[in-house]
Amino acid sequence: MNNQEYTIKTMSLDDLKLASNWAALEGWNPGKFDAECYFKADPNGFLMGYLGDEPIASISVVNYGNEFGFLGFYIVKPEYRGKGFGYKLWQAGMNYLSGINVGLDGVVAQQDNYKKSGFKLAYQNVRFEGSVVVPKAISDAVYNLSEVAFDKVAQFETAFFPVERHEFLRSWIEHPEHIALGYLIDGKLKGYAVARYCEKGVKVGPLFADNIEYAKALFDAVQARLREGDTIYLDVPAINEQALTLVDDYAMKPCFETARMYTGNIPELDVRRIFGITSFEIG
Repeated sequence: MNNQEYTIKTMSLDDLKLASNWAALEGWNPGKFDAECYFKADPNGFLMGYLGDEPIASISVVNYGNEFGFLGFYIVKPEYRGKGFGYKLWQAGMNYLSGINVGLDGVVAQQDNYKKSGFKLAYQNVRFEGSVVVPKAISDAVYNLSEVAFDKVAQFETAFFPVERHEFLRSWIEHPEHIALGYLIDGKLKGYAVARYCEKGVKVGPLFADNIEYAKALFDAVQARLREGDTIYLDVPAINEQALTLVDDYAMKPCFETARMYTGNIPELDVRRIFGITSFEIG
């Protein structure tokens, strides 16, 4: 260990933006406005390790109402790896989430290490990459999500996330730089999608829909709002065969993979209707 004092502090929003920059350097391709939305989920759930006055390590440990937690942004600056700084930060983060079920999307190479820390594999998530093809027409059933009552969106999401996360959800779908669309039939929400610009290209996440037809309609409507040839990404649960059919239909190719893991019971989510997850960082 270095002779300088190592301390762990709760991040400010500016600190979280710095950690997002580190994630970009790792090739994780965060959204340009992810930090300000993530911070709404739990302002106390982001920790940074300092060596003296220098920030050198980060972790997110978002606590959703003391019912469920999600871990991400686990990064140590390259020149400080292998010295125990990351592990101390990990311990502090897990202590913050003590007593509740914790999920994460970890790089597959670290899966065995996460198992040693008590995490169990649920399934793989795969990031797919493709090029935007602007459709000639979009479905009349697709609306801007701003036209849908927030309570209706929040209720729809309960099938896809273990607990309520209203503060984050509102910031995610209402951010002025995000594209948020809903699929409605007879006034009933049957799916929704959010897209945001990232360091490279555009990520669609989440993409929740009752079936592949609605999911494709939403995906097409997102592409209609983008530039032809832009790079587009979708993070897909590998156990959802219909989601794999969707990315194949759009000629998208796998480019990154994570292991979705939990410390407790695997939540009973309707994975069949998850065509794209929201975030590798906070669930």
